[in-house]
Amino acid sequence: MRRKRAFPWANVLILWLVPVVALAGEPLRIESSIDAMGSTFTIVAFDEDRVRLESALEESFDEVRRLDNLLSNYKTHSEWSRMNREAASQPVRLSQELFGLLEACQGYSQWSDGAFDLTVGPLLKIWGFYKGSGRLPHRAEIRTAMGHVGYRLVELNRAENSVKFARAGVELDPGGIGKGMAVDRLVEILQRNRIGSALVSAGGSTIYGLGSPPGEAGWKVKIRHPKIEGQYVENVVLKNLSMSTSGTSAKFFISGGKLYSHIFDPRTGYPAQGMLSVSVTAPRALDSEAWTKPFFINGRAWAQAHKPGQAKVFLCEDRLEIACAWLQ
Repeated sequence: MRRKRAFPWANVLILWLVPVVALAGEPLRIESSIDAMGSTFTIVAFDEDRVRLESALEESFDEVRRLDNLLSNYKTHSEWSRMNREAASQPVRLSQELFGLLEACQGYSQWSDGAFDLTVGPLLKIWGFYKGSGRLPHRAEIRTAMGHVGYRLVELNRAENSVKFARAGVELDPGGIGKGMAVDRLVEILQRNRIGSALVSAGGSTIYGLGSPPGEAGWKVKIRHPKIEGQYVENVVLKNLSMSTSGTSAKFFISGGKLYSHIFDPRTGYPAQGMLSVSVTAPRALDSEAWTKPFFINGRAWAQAHKPGQAKVFLCEDRLEIACAWLQ
């Protein structure tokens, strides 16, 4: 078995505008980054007031740290980890913030016929993608893990703001939704601080273009070729719009000449096949990040029939020749 880590490039090339020092009367530009939630969050922002810019970025990164402490399944003290430890034995009362997120995720699961599912945690572990680079498990391992997978095993009680798992072994993974939530929060903070021009990126896989950079119609990004380094398959301009990309190049391994990625069909227990990457634009990053997985897993025909009206979908399919195009 040949293991292979991610390609050494992100899903999206972000065309950062270079000028750092503003001329008299022109907006200032600040760029800053922080590592959190298993990713690098970067903000590029323009404004005429340096103090306001720096204050907005500082508040934004404080929020990223707070969300990391809320949603991390690696930090034992996080509310997410406490939920995973205790919800199989008793109902766990959650903060309104976390309960609202889980409720939204249940909605994504129902809409996607179960393709979006936070309970894939056991599958990530047996396939070696939890803190690892992947492995091919035995079928018996997959059958056992599937006994703990399924969004219907998560019982939400809105009156109590609580969650209960239907059986032991259920474990929720925030990897498919956390960055989208964080990007939306950062955009809200920037807007509250009267920053009208910024690009927020979570590792290049989920981004949001707020307003436009000086002299431009919007923030220019390029979607990378899913297999060839240095090549691009589409140009996108974001203005008050998010874009998320999911693809096989993020994490995968090869066994018996077959590629297995970290994007699972939770209904089968196996990595989804047929797609190489999916990019989705939407007004909210929470939606664009969540929607990429069902489109990737369910394929073009399902995506054509179920695409929300406010979304645009760009698919790269794994054929004899890679086919990349916007869904019409």
